[in-house]
Amino acid sequence: MSSAVAPLRANMTKRLSLKFPWLVAPFIVAAPMRVMSGPELALAVSSAGGLGFIGPGVKPEDTAIDLAKARKLLDAKTNKLCKPFSAASGLPVGVGFQLWNGNLESATQAVREYRPCAAWLFAPLKGQQDLDIWTDALRQASPEIDIWIQVGTLRETLDAANSRSRADVLVIQGAEAGGHGTAEGGMGLMSLLPEVADAISQTDISVFAAGGIADGRGVAAALALGADGVALGTRFLASTEARISKGYRQEIVRATDGARHTVRTTLYNQLRGTHGWPEQYSPRGIVNKSWHEHRAGVPFDELKRLHDVASQTGDSGWGPEGRLATYAGAAIGLVHSVDPAGVLVKRLHRETKTITQRLSKL
Repeated sequence: MSSAVAPLRANMTKRLSLKFPWLVAPFIVAAPMRVMSGPELALAVSSAGGLGFIGPGVKPEDTAIDLAKARKLLDAKTNKLCKPFSAASGLPVGVGFQLWNGNLESATQAVREYRPCAAWLFAPLKGQQDLDIWTDALRQASPEIDIWIQVGTLRETLDAANSRSRADVLVIQGAEAGGHGTAEGGMGLMSLLPEVADAISQTDISVFAAGGIADGRGVAAALALGADGVALGTRFLASTEARISKGYRQEIVRATDGARHTVRTTLYNQLRGTHGWPEQYSPRGIVNKSWHEHRAGVPFDELKRLHDVASQTGDSGWGPEGRLATYAGAAIGLVHSVDPAGVLVKRLHRETKTITQRLSKL
């Protein structure tokens, strides 16, 4: 890092600490995974010194329902834990919006009423144009809100940095990430993050890294590559607060070797009847019988029939012999247990500090 850039990055750290005073360095974020990141997970992460995000729901109105629950949980927690947060200043959790099928009116109403501290925007149909519209509307609804935008390429980064409605934070997602990410031309975080960090080093935008980070080694590496903090998704799926079935959670822990056992494909979208995603996005998930039989040439109608039968079988629908989508990142081999989210945040803090202290002695 050049001497000219170092003060700017220090200012980013200070800004984040002032904006989110409960944050403990290194800054750990739980990503807003659709449906799976609920208020329990988000608040548990924030309570442990990180920043938790509530993911989009099945329906646009689910966001307001989840934020209302977060407020109730916060009220109960502050009474029990001597007020670690001030409910009067809004919610110490963020909220994610999936723009291609989101509802802006519903989003602004929820943000205005419940005042989450940040909004994470992702997957616009019309690129930066849609991001600008949402950013302006959300800031008008809640002037204190921090706007986070997820990007996966240098081009998207530059568009966001040069926007008339510039975000406060860019989440740089590498190709290793689970769920929906850049379909073509996506780069791994090792190459993508330094180039992006250099490209916007003279701006006041904070940079968070996402994709393939599951332990303190990944956190320390991302910080070394130029990130101000990190966002994790898959690792928090293996938490007690994640809003997923036991079968899904067990598969996250069981699976290994992300290079062989995860794949980017729209097959699971099609099997689940999810249509409309912008073509530049495709999801990464753990391979199972649906994938192997698809590769073997089994007709889609038969795969769909078998998938729908499996969806009625409970936890056995997941796993190597299952057929249901298990969206997850390439770092699945680093996830070995199910733990409370707060334990995970504190472990990540501890591991990262141990590594950075060791490296500082070299």
